[in-house]
This record gives sequence, C-alpha cells and structure tokens, in this order.
Amino acid sequence: MAGTKGVLVDITRCIDCESCVVACRLYNGLEEGKNNSAKAMLPEKPKLAPNKWTVVQEYKIEKSGNPVRRFVKEQCFHCLEPACASACFAKALQKTPEGPVVYNEKLCVGCRYCMIACPFGILKFEWEKPFPRVLKCQMCLARVADNQMPACASVCPTGALTFGEREKLIEEAKSRIASNPNLYINQIYGEKEAGGTSWLYISDLPFEQLGFRANVPYRPIPDYTWQVLKWTPHIFIGWGALLTGMYMYTKRRAEVHAEEELYAPIDKDE
Repeated sequence: MAGTKGVLVDITRCIDCESCVVACRLYNGLEEGKNNSAKAMLPEKPKLAPNKWTVVQEYKIEKSGNPVRRFVKEQCFHCLEPACASACFAKALQKTPEGPVVYNEKLCVGCRYCMIACPFGILKFEWEKPFPRVLKCQMCLARVADNQMPACASVCPTGALTFGEREKLIEEAKSRIASNPNLYINQIYGEKEAGGTSWLYISDLPFEQLGFRANVPYRPIPDYTWQVLKWTPHIFIGWGALLTGMYMYTKRRAEVHAEEELYAPIDKDE
C-alpha cells in the first residue's frame, strides 16, 4: 500500500525505559490501573489490556553462550490487510489509508469476531463493564494523518522506534541488516507476516525467542477468516451474548451473597 505509514522497531536499541508506555497512556487518556507499569508487575510479565495498548516485555536468553536481556515493545501490528477488519461485519474496525487500523465503538456489537481472527492475539475485551468495548492501539491516527509520529515513537530516547513510510522503513531495515551482518539476523518481522504489517521489527536474536509467533502465514489472513466466519455470525453473536450474560449474572450473584453474609442478623443465642 503506497504511502502507508509505519514504525520500525529496532530491538537492539530498546532499554526498557517505558517512555513509550507512558506516552501512549497520556495521549489516549487511558485509565492507570493498579499494575499499569511493567515494573509494578514483576516478576509477572506485563500484558496488553483494555487500558494498556502497549507494553514492553523483557526476555532473558543466551547469545553466543552469554546471558543477555532484550526488551520487546508490543502493540497492534496494524496489518496491511487486517483480519480483524475483515471479520467485523459491523465495520467497527477499518484500515485507514494512512496505515492505522482503527476501532469505532459506536458500530461495535460485541461479537468479538475480531479477537478470534487476529493472528497476533492483540485485541482485548472489557469484561468488567456492562457495555464493553474491544480495545487496542489506534496508532495515534490524528497524529499520523498529520504526518506526525505516534506518541510512543515521539518520546523514544534511543531511536528504537523510527516512524515513516512503510516502504522506506523496509529499505532502512535492510540497510541496517546489510551494514551490520554480525549484529542483526537477516529477517524483518512484519514485512511478510499476515500479508505485511505497518509495524516492523529487526533483531539480533531469532524472533521466536522473543515471543513473536513463528506460525503466522505470509498469506493475508482475510483470505482464510471470511471463508470460516461467514457461516457463523448468528452462532457467535448468540454465544458471545450468552457468555457475557453468564459472567455478569455469576459476578452479581457472588456480590449479593457477600452482602447477605455481611448484613445477616446475629443470632443472640450464640
């Protein structure tokens, strides 16, 4: 897609400062949960959530027989042909010409087709809310449309995040790999995976050692998803509603039981 913007992530340059995580939360007005910082979650790994659209994962592995640490920023990959958008019959998810895949909560019916279709397991559902949404990174569409960096990339102090046109980013990635063959492995993750993504990664270690999914096909996922999902809209809508209703009912019943125990009359004979 000519003119599509993207971000090149150089894993060798990330120092886990989490400036990107903070910038994302502030720009998008996300609620700060109890464990919004990866540091607060130690030793548990941080996870993407409805209020956390990007996180930085730490990996302790060996390189040439020596222990090393690498840090990997996670967020939506913003596929060129997004499976989530192709699976959404309500058109709540759309690929924009600028590159970001954006979500419109006013159109969402809560079927969660998108979560099933996403090959990277990115989208997160607001299970705790009575009118839940499916949330993820929006790649700061307003900024990107104005040719500005996404908030996360704008604050990176080490140059680990490079914003620009996707084709030029691929050229830059190939140039870095060719110039430093002893540093980088010869792969750009996202160049071909799922038909290509707007977020691209280069690394000095195999991507499967850094939590990346190695089984993502090169063929665009929509070629597969619609063949399956087109037969089951009513089943998934009904099943999704049933699961949500059961969850809310069970949770409320537990709350009522706790209240009854708290305010139960005291037996004077005891």
